[in-house]
Amino acid sequence: MSEPTNTPGDKKDERKEEQLAEGTLVSHLIELRQRLVKGTLAVTIIFLCLIPFTDEIFDFVAAPLKEQLPEGSPLITIGITAPFLVPFKATFFVALFLAMPIVLYQVWAFVAPGLYRKEKRFAFPLLASSIVLFYTGIAFAYFIIFRIVFGFFIAITPESVTNMPDISQYLTFVLTLCFAFGLAFEVPVATVLLIWSGIVSIKSLKAARAYVFIGAFVVGMFLTPPDVFSQTLLALPMYFLFEGGILMAQYLLPEKIAARQAADETPD
Repeated sequence: MSEPTNTPGDKKDERKEEQLAEGTLVSHLIELRQRLVKGTLAVTIIFLCLIPFTDEIFDFVAAPLKEQLPEGSPLITIGITAPFLVPFKATFFVALFLAMPIVLYQVWAFVAPGLYRKEKRFAFPLLASSIVLFYTGIAFAYFIIFRIVFGFFIAITPESVTNMPDISQYLTFVLTLCFAFGLAFEVPVATVLLIWSGIVSIKSLKAARAYVFIGAFVVGMFLTPPDVFSQTLLALPMYFLFEGGILMAQYLLPEKIAARQAADETPD
């Protein structure tokens, strides 16, 4: 039996498809580069505007700890360059946090053209929610968690020990907790996305509550400094946010949830 041969017309069509695919890939890469440049430029501009206020910004970042220290207890530094670099590092991360809506918008603008109209109507509120939740997590850490954590550790300091924290270690601790709580507060968005994509059903998530509760403590162990107190303060809000994600999914995805439940109940 003879094998089919490719005609010149077929080869020409293949070359056109390859050129079209290559042109599409190049255009996507160019747009991705433009989006990355815009996001980086936003962070840079905000950072440059904040540089004159580096001392004030570091004082603001250090306020939760200084409020808990005994009167007259200073912060110290054991690094030669730390008095110069640490305030600049704090300013850079503040600029990054402030520019996060612009960065996330660039991600959205890159992904949006590939979505259907119905998906866009669903995805944009989700993007807005993720930004609000990210800032809420950072605010929750700064105004509530830091006061509790620092007050606890300073209260248990032995009387024979003078507590004078190093500014470099303090900034690392604060940034870790801010990132951890900002990320943890994205749990409702992640829950909605899992249900929307069909990876899991809302019924299976409700049945897995006990595992999610334990998993929240495991995640807290990796995202927070190595102490049980910080892990617990992260794990409990994370679990309650998971419950909030289930409620959000029931509100945003009633049709998809009903269709999934009907499919599960239909016998094979």
